[in-house]
Amino acid sequence: MTTTRITLIGRPGCHLCDDARAVVEQVATELDVGWDGRSIDDDPELREQWADHIPVTLVDGRSHDFFRVSPDRLRAALNRPPRPADPASG
Repeated sequence: MTTTRITLIGRPGCHLCDDARAVVEQVATELDVGWDGRSIDDDPELREQWADHIPVTLVDGRSHDFFRVSPDRLRAALNRPPRPADPASG
């Protein structure tokens, strides 16, 4: 069973979000970690916090990247042991 370690925050119809999703799916599959996608259109708090920065990736609940997702940076973050989520980041 995989553990969800990546959260991708974006919105439908966003080309950068689609690009980020492809990178997240690839790296998550490669490293056998779970990921979850969330839309700012479905959550007013996410929209308030992240609307100007989508797509946003969180790793272990902490802000990792926004706008573009680097596969190398994402792999490096996931190769470190999980850290507890920062309550302020979502």
